[in-house]
Amino acid sequence: MPKAIRSDSDNNRTTGFAIPGLFSGKPGTVAQQVHDGDTLDVVANGNIAVRLLGIDTPEVSFAFPGPGSNFVDLQDERWNEFLQHPFHEEWGRFTSDVPAALKSWIQSKVVGEPGTVHHQHAAAATTELCSLISRDMEIMGQDVTTFGYYLGFGFEVMDGYGRFLCTINRNQPDRSKPTPRPPTYNLRLLERGRAFPYFIWPNVNPWDRPDSVTKAVIPPGKAKLLAENDRELATARTSVQAARAQHLGIFDAMNPLLLESFELRFLSRRGLPWRYVIDLTSDSDTLIHPHNYYRVPLPEDRLWIPSSYAPLFEKAGWKSEPQPN
Repeated sequence: MPKAIRSDSDNNRTTGFAIPGLFSGKPGTVAQQVHDGDTLDVVANGNIAVRLLGIDTPEVSFAFPGPGSNFVDLQDERWNEFLQHPFHEEWGRFTSDVPAALKSWIQSKVVGEPGTVHHQHAAAATTELCSLISRDMEIMGQDVTTFGYYLGFGFEVMDGYGRFLCTINRNQPDRSKPTPRPPTYNLRLLERGRAFPYFIWPNVNPWDRPDSVTKAVIPPGKAKLLAENDRELATARTSVQAARAQHLGIFDAMNPLLLESFELRFLSRRGLPWRYVIDLTSDSDTLIHPHNYYRVPLPEDRLWIPSSYAPLFEKAGWKSEPQPN
């Protein structure tokens, strides 16, 4: 089925399609659909994708660099050729110069067959999520026609690709029945080492958030305190640390995932990272420049700040690093 919400990156717009709202399982009258002069009920006409907040799994396929930017499965041998030499000009020029230190960081990671390894972990993450959902259907005594999801949204409900941004779990109204309600799929994937943590402000904790994005700005030097006191963030970080200690999934000692997913994406797109980073282990009041993200080596210790929000942090007293050479 086509997507109900669609992204048109060429024209920088997001559009959608809907049908009249349902009442008792069938389209209602116009009077039932229209709540008042500026509100009406609709049903999305097509599927809507959900992007799980706080995690980033390996890419099954992605736009291969070069003319056309066609999506290519990561098991295609061309990915190994590209990722072994990602800065070679045959793949196209970057939109800005790549700092030498960032280039060294990436080149230290692209050993062996990085494309093949990425595909292996992407397939494992996909299988894991399918298995978790299928098992939940069994536990709930439901199937694809009756099973439901419960969504928890951050400040931003939808991204530019028309995907819901949320935590997601099986819809189980009683927290104890039929079994104790499990953690979200987001957290379960982190626990199993199938995803990298990917904390992007302001969508950090959908269950405990201020009433405005301005109030959500972290006071300078208080990121470490936030990481320790925010239950959702602390639980996610601890889960990642435990998965690493047990060498699970992407942390497999014999076959670790070489590149983080966002690294593969920016290398392919030929555009460098654009989100600033706050170190969750530090009392610093500095926003680390996007091109220096690797200075916080562990992904669970990074809080990403989109560049569009950097002025809010600067107004609150944070200092932004200059662009590195």
